[in-house]
Amino acid sequence: MLRLLGLEDKLHHKPLELSGGEQQRVALARAVVTRPAIVLADEPTGNLDSENSALVLNMFQELNYRFNQTIIMITHNPEAAAMCRRIVQMRDGHIVEPPTAARL
Repeated sequence: MLRLLGLEDKLHHKPLELSGGEQQRVALARAVVTRPAIVLADEPTGNLDSENSALVLNMFQELNYRFNQTIIMITHNPEAAAMCRRIVQMRDGHIVEPPTAARL
């Protein structure tokens, strides 16, 4: 899991020795390492740069395709949403017409 997130060289580091983005990716790795059936991710790329965001999103895709894990991701990032198999869009607390990847 750490390799997928670009953290294999940080295995023996203490939390205070990691950047905020590295700490966030460690938290994601810890959350998914036991392969839960459902992963709830609220803005998992919100504080990450584009390179590390791509690592996280690719990890989610691999978990979904390889291990059949369901990923429920809340995001305001249209690029992240476009990588999903299904998109449910909400506005003012209500589900609105499902967008297509092209409309995002």
